[in-house]
Amino acid sequence: MVSARIAGIGVAHPPPVTQGAVFDGFFAGHYAGVARGLAKRVFENSGVVTRHGVANPLVEDVSQWPTSRRMERYLAEALPLGKEAVSAALAEAGLAASDIGLLAVCSCTGYVTPGLDILLARDLGLPATAQRLFVGHMGCYAALPGLGAVSDFVSVRRRPAVLLCVELPSLHVQPAAVDPQQVVAHALFSDAAAAAVVLPTEGTYGVREVASVTDTTTADYMTWQVTDLGFRMGLSPQVPDALRAHVRPLVAGVLAGHGLSVGDVGGWAVHPGGPRILDVVGEELGLSEDDLAASRGVLADHGNCSSPTVLMIADRLRDRGPAPIMMLAFGPGLTLYSALIA
Repeated sequence: MVSARIAGIGVAHPPPVTQGAVFDGFFAGHYAGVARGLAKRVFENSGVVTRHGVANPLVEDVSQWPTSRRMERYLAEALPLGKEAVSAALAEAGLAASDIGLLAVCSCTGYVTPGLDILLARDLGLPATAQRLFVGHMGCYAALPGLGAVSDFVSVRRRPAVLLCVELPSLHVQPAAVDPQQVVAHALFSDAAAAAVVLPTEGTYGVREVASVTDTTTADYMTWQVTDLGFRMGLSPQVPDALRAHVRPLVAGVLAGHGLSVGDVGGWAVHPGGPRILDVVGEELGLSEDDLAASRGVLADHGNCSSPTVLMIADRLRDRGPAPIMMLAFGPGLTLYSALIA
């Protein structure tokens, strides 16, 4: 079977704003009263220094917007952001949009019909015969099953494919409530788009394996509910402990299948669901702070951007060379996904 390798990655962000400015200028007032002290501590300990939002709370308060208005804004903002990321990935890979056989789009923060996949195919100039796939409601780990799908297509059909992940959590700020889970979500999440071009060729950054494990006994630990006032996140503080039980067996199994061990991995792209999640993954796998530096750096520089984040970290790791990269991401289910890139 023909191999599939990542030949280009493109990333796009809305304008940046510092975490401190967002808290002082908006969330300190949003969480007035009893919740303000809690919110301040959460924001200060989130690991986020800079974040991005198409809806900057210093300029506009979307917390009372109906879902319909948020979806209209989603389309207006996601389309150019996605186009920028895909165009950058294509340019790095040296391909034209007309070369693409499949466009896969992952997003859980907005829905439109015709979908982003159709509109992007039109605006980018993909051929009418290009296949499309839209993946929704997988949350932060969606990039890895998306990568698996496009890699399978590339290997079997022998045509290039593009994976795009675009998320706009800034459109889902919720009305103020004394709810620690909402405070954590508001402190962590940020907007971004990331795209990867996958080619049917041998070479470095080949997609060697995509694997997952889902613990359905913890399905209520992470939720994303559509409400009349946008999408509302549920994020249990038990998530890191649930991950602790599964991350090492998953990673060790994938590596062993390729004759590798944890010490052979040259780069770790660990989705930064929060500082504690990175701590737990590091402890269970015996990783150093240097191993986690790219993940912590992306969290600090851009926040948790949901599905694009693990691609953003992998993009940063490529500067280290072609050593094997292990990508890890987590989300509803509770689901753990891994991808070995070598």
